[in-house]
Amino acid sequence: METDLHRTIIKFIKQVLMQMGLTMDVEYEVTSEGFRIDISGDDSELLLKRRGEALDALQHIVNTAFRRRLPDQHLILIDCMNFRRNKDEELRRMVTLLIDRAKATSELQEIGPLNPYARRIVHLKVAEDPAMASESIGDAFLKSLVISVRDS
Repeated sequence: METDLHRTIIKFIKQVLMQMGLTMDVEYEVTSEGFRIDISGDDSELLLKRRGEALDALQHIVNTAFRRRLPDQHLILIDCMNFRRNKDEELRRMVTLLIDRAKATSELQEIGPLNPYARRIVHLKVAEDPAMASESIGDAFLKSLVISVRDS
């Protein structure tokens, strides 16, 4: 269901892309976690250069601009050519391997540094296993996470 907020967010993104000199198509869907925006077009590769730094920056700008207008715990996720979806799946697979390694060795497993969005993915994946725990370490924007077996 499209709302005024959704239209405002899409308009904002289109304006930012236009100011960047990019001609792109913007589509969206409402999900259980928030609002997913898919960007595509001839200029897609420009958003994905340097491991998607421009895409990450766009997502950060949009979330900062609209975070207070979203329901609690809802996110605006911006993707381009399934780059983020594939990257997120790769991160989840890595976390699964680290969980298995932590269980097998009882040693702490560290991953990072990660931005807040990636850390959230790790924490949620670890939380799926009640025998495991995760903790962010560091005091900067990019933090590492430690994955461990919970004390019995």
